[in-house]
Amino acid sequence: MAAAGPSVFLLMVNGQVESAQFPEYDDLYCKYCFVYGQDWAPTAGLEEGISQITSKSQDVRRALVWNFPIDVTFKSTNPYGWPQIVLSVYGPDVFGNDVVRGYGAVHVPFSPGRHKRTVPMFVPESTSKLQKFTSWFMGRRPEYTDPKVVAQGEGREVTRVRSQGFVTLLFNVVTKDMRKLGYDTGPPDTQGASGPSPPQGLPP
Repeated sequence: MAAAGPSVFLLMVNGQVESAQFPEYDDLYCKYCFVYGQDWAPTAGLEEGISQITSKSQDVRRALVWNFPIDVTFKSTNPYGWPQIVLSVYGPDVFGNDVVRGYGAVHVPFSPGRHKRTVPMFVPESTSKLQKFTSWFMGRRPEYTDPKVVAQGEGREVTRVRSQGFVTLLFNVVTKDMRKLGYDTGPPDTQGASGPSPPQGLPP
């Protein structure tokens, strides 16, 4: 009797939270976590982590370099809910309190191989001058109770945010059994066919 085909596919991701550019700030650290759909489950590695504190480099770039490793494997039966990595960057304010300096999120690349992504970061803003003054005076800035909201979109349209800095990520992506389950993640065909479209339910 022939062996049954695979019922799940695997997505293996490793790489690193490489560096950041935050011109106004120094001595920052980064937290990451993965957000994914209900058909997905982590099978190996870590789905969240927290880096060391780093200071700006002394060269012209003034980069904050973490080189903090990412290594996780997921299994799924369905590409809907493809994993995203959510980043939260923190650092001290003038009173020495750790406050959020930026949130950002990006999907794990869909195609196998080595990828570099630069993620724009933002912070929530107080909606009034009084709230701004109170939060500065009390040392409490607006922040999300759960950073995963950054990847979900629901309710985000009512939040005022301000752009602030960038984080650079390196991904090495390997998939297993996707083609056997009918999903094509390969490079575009040279015969003029269009390239791989992202799994249903995700932005192109």
